[in-house]
Amino acid sequence: MNTDSFALRHIGPRRSDLPAMLQKVGVETIDQLIFETIPDNIRLEQPLALDPAMSEHEFAAHIQDLASQNKVFNSYIGLGYHQAVTPAVIQRNILENPGWYTAYTPYQAEIAQGRLEALLNYQTMITDLTGMELANASLLDEATAAAEAMALLYAVRSRDQKKAGISKFFVSEEILPQTLSLLQTRSTPIGIELVIGNHETFDFSQDFFGAILQYPGKSGQVHDISGFVNQANDAGIKVAVAADILSLVKLKAPGEMGVDVVVGTTQRFGIPLGYGGPHAAYFATRETYKRNIPGRIIGVTKDMNGNRALRMALQTREQHIKRDKATSNICTAQVLLAVMAGMYGVYHGPEGLKNIANKVHNAAATLADALEKLGLYQTNTAYFDTIQVKTDSQKVAAIATENNINFYYPDADTVSISIHEATTLKNINAIIAVFAKALDKTPIKVQELIEGSSISGGVARDTSFLTLDVFNSYHSETELMRYIKKLERKDLSLNHSMISLGSCTMKLNAASEMLPLSNPQWGNIHPFAPLEQAQGYQAMLKKLEDQLTEITGFAGTSLQPNSGAQGEYAGLMVIRAYHESRGDAHRNICLIPSSAHGTNPASAVMAGMKVIVTKALDNGNIDLDDLRAKAEEHKDNLAALMVTYPSTHGVYESAIKEITSIIHENGGQVYMDGANMNAQVALTHPGAIGADVCHLNLHKTFAIPHGGGGPGVGPICVASQLVPFLPSNPIITTGGDKAITAISAAPWGSALACLISYAYITMLGENGLRRSTEYAILNANYIKERLDGHYQCLYTGERGRAAHEMIIDCRPFKTNGIEVTDIAKRLMDYGFHAPTVSFPVAGTIMIEPTESESKEELDRFCDAMISIRKEIDEAVSDPNNVMKNAPHTLAMLTADTWDFPYTREKAAYPLSYIAENKFWPTVRRVDDAYGDRNLICTCAPIEEYMEEA
Repeated sequence: MNTDSFALRHIGPRRSDLPAMLQKVGVETIDQLIFETIPDNIRLEQPLALDPAMSEHEFAAHIQDLASQNKVFNSYIGLGYHQAVTPAVIQRNILENPGWYTAYTPYQAEIAQGRLEALLNYQTMITDLTGMELANASLLDEATAAAEAMALLYAVRSRDQKKAGISKFFVSEEILPQTLSLLQTRSTPIGIELVIGNHETFDFSQDFFGAILQYPGKSGQVHDISGFVNQANDAGIKVAVAADILSLVKLKAPGEMGVDVVVGTTQRFGIPLGYGGPHAAYFATRETYKRNIPGRIIGVTKDMNGNRALRMALQTREQHIKRDKATSNICTAQVLLAVMAGMYGVYHGPEGLKNIANKVHNAAATLADALEKLGLYQTNTAYFDTIQVKTDSQKVAAIATENNINFYYPDADTVSISIHEATTLKNINAIIAVFAKALDKTPIKVQELIEGSSISGGVARDTSFLTLDVFNSYHSETELMRYIKKLERKDLSLNHSMISLGSCTMKLNAASEMLPLSNPQWGNIHPFAPLEQAQGYQAMLKKLEDQLTEITGFAGTSLQPNSGAQGEYAGLMVIRAYHESRGDAHRNICLIPSSAHGTNPASAVMAGMKVIVTKALDNGNIDLDDLRAKAEEHKDNLAALMVTYPSTHGVYESAIKEITSIIHENGGQVYMDGANMNAQVALTHPGAIGADVCHLNLHKTFAIPHGGGGPGVGPICVASQLVPFLPSNPIITTGGDKAITAISAAPWGSALACLISYAYITMLGENGLRRSTEYAILNANYIKERLDGHYQCLYTGERGRAAHEMIIDCRPFKTNGIEVTDIAKRLMDYGFHAPTVSFPVAGTIMIEPTESESKEELDRFCDAMISIRKEIDEAVSDPNNVMKNAPHTLAMLTADTWDFPYTREKAAYPLSYIAENKFWPTVRRVDDAYGDRNLICTCAPIEEYMEEA
């Protein structure tokens, strides 16, 4: 037993388990299983060229050495990113707690009530501060949220505007530069014309459907935007505002001015800079647009007993249902970070936030006063935290750098300084000293903060916020710690049992991979800091890019996309740019198999492509004849094929190289969805199957935790012809020499989270990665054989094998009155989260165990599924059965009366293993339809909306 081997800790089954598992699967060796599973013509002949694996101890020293190469300056760059103070109680009990970071998206609401409550708090906080009616449970970053706002306003144009082809969107020149780049990326493919200008001289032409303003502007100037909004409303122009969340504590809420959408980032609410992410963006709008709002919304409903319950609301508007008709492809958001930001609001409450905002504003005013006394001219007449000083910026920059200080320099004569929560009197005096030296004057020593007065009555906030009990009850660490724990106990996460979600790969998120995230040498680097200050980051990110490039068999990688859906979009935009560079801008047809993820068609439409769906055969494979016919029919305009491999049905299609050849022969490029990459790593790769670009879900295959629905990282890896088009950033140079505009706000997306995948690959090495893939396939096939005879596996490969996942058919149980949802809910009573339900085939469940699960856990899951199969048979005799009533709560089991035709023991403890580690759902089955009919997405008591209903 090599205790230095990380693979030993990551891979679940023990060596002693292998004989029994292989015997059950019907092979003598794992090599035989792989031979029978993966087609001969795509298996790799040579091992991946990766460095030998490090032990966990070696990696800890290595990552600390890299961290020491980062120079943590006091950064006052601003531009949407500010150093924040993460309360230790939130860091320890949420960010560093697997009970929070290993949870899955709350599709199974009954075992996610804690996370749902935390997100409802977040939504309430956002609606209060923005003055809007409805907020979602987070987006990816401020820039992509602004782009989503533009897309929403375009989608909800009036009938007359649509009929007249109105497509102009006004962008204030005060918008953040990275936001402008995102707007440019998103607008062109869908036919929106951006017009950038001064909002104070805008003529409110009828040619515009919408506008976006920055509040405060990128310069720090606070404009009274109410006049603009009023004129826009009169002209039928809808308005979005990108607002600094902390400033809204002191500034008038945009919602009070009549705007339609408010977006921004909650990074300032206790989230580390992390060289750009992950951070939770916010999106708030009018309830009128509830069916157009992107991302997930948490809503209040009731359970079977009429008790208050929470769940994700209006899911039918999402891309998984609407597919190519969706207005957004957003899937993964930033739930873990939204939970942290929401808890920041709970911990500090309204008075605490006022104290922080006042301290920031007063510090900025104190600095401005001192600099003016030195004879410098400060240009902002109204500001919250950012001042602009007219002076020789080059001279100031040199002295600032000597003193480990970063400012932002918009031009040769301007220095921009953004104050943040962590700024102290000592910091202010250090800033003053820099300017005094540049002017060759004696520094002014500031002894205390003055009270800022630059926010006039016209823009000052005069309304209350965060008045509900939850924001006024947990201000001591003891109370917040207990509140966080209370919510954690309501959620089933990987620290309790296996979450065997097909296509979602819920594997071990090792502690040694997660520890570096708490290191301030990684956490406190501004994304726009000079590269020489981020050499540790640069070395890590470059190495990770090289590792992923090697693993995929491609020529280049961009880490910028900060979710899988953004990776899809980035890959298609790179393909689009490639065709345009060859004079083939007319190529706009994207072929997508009928079994594809809903994000695929949504991403294609966002990239300006027309979706043509290709058929599947009865065995689940792509219909080659139909694909060839459609590729040839559209050969003059064919842009791409989007294909998932192994297929969404959990099968390695042997015709994959023929499929990719058909597309290339007809002038298209092949995009491979990386959702199932866990079945490829070190055994085959996208390059071997003939793909041209793939995205990778680092939050799946490469061990970044799902965090209850995010963070995600979705880098793209590309063949050599696509490398020149990898995405850029307007402030820090990234991408190829013909780079497309930005895909996400930060140059390297969610760079902090990339540490996890770098750790995963570095500690596993080639051998560990290969064994991980082999054991993922072994575990899936072991479950398949154990369930054989109880459930039918719908699809297998030519030799009868599943890939890393399988689909089992639950449709025959309808004759017993049992739906697939009943199985999902009953699994909660056995202590398991349901596998993926009704995707890609309605009435089925898709199981993916991952390599991290032990034989003991696989057996427990199989025992549960076999026991449930017997309960399905028993359900015929009485519709009031254990399946239909699942899940069973502790309140039911301890009630004085028991009106069910089965025992309490059968309800709660159907198998013996459950008694020693029982997980109790806290609500009975939720009523989704009721919650959609009576939409409420804030913390108001259920009595209020039940009375209205």
